[in-house]
Amino acid sequence: MSTGEDLLREHGLRVTKPRLAVLEVLTGGGHLEVDDIARQVRTRLDSVSTQAVYDVLGALSRAGLARRLEPAGSPARFEARVGDNHHHIVCRGCGEIADVDCAVGERPCLSPGSGHGFEVDEAEVTFWGLCPACQARRRAEATG
Repeated sequence: MSTGEDLLREHGLRVTKPRLAVLEVLTGGGHLEVDDIARQVRTRLDSVSTQAVYDVLGALSRAGLARRLEPAGSPARFEARVGDNHHHIVCRGCGEIADVDCAVGERPCLSPGSGHGFEVDEAEVTFWGLCPACQARRRAEATG
């Protein structure tokens, strides 16, 4: 199993304490906003600026170690799950985000109706709806 240092080196990045700390936070899972990542990084390091966290996230994203999500109407989120062409479902009520694996089999999500000559290697699909908690809250408000 690769360490954070190994992953950074394998992807051509210098090993720094901020990069290691951000990578550690991301590999903890979830779809995290920059402020959440910065807060967690600060528990690992004496100090780090929010701009430094943005810079690290940019480097990790360009290197393929992090993925940036930008759900409409929400701040950017970042995750460590990369390279598997998974998608996301976002709750319109509370903003919760969950992973959705790509279709099983031939992955039709990689076959657009018209590819306009592009060689497609990834698709980004965002599903929208209400999570179970928001559905229950809506039902309670409707009957209350």
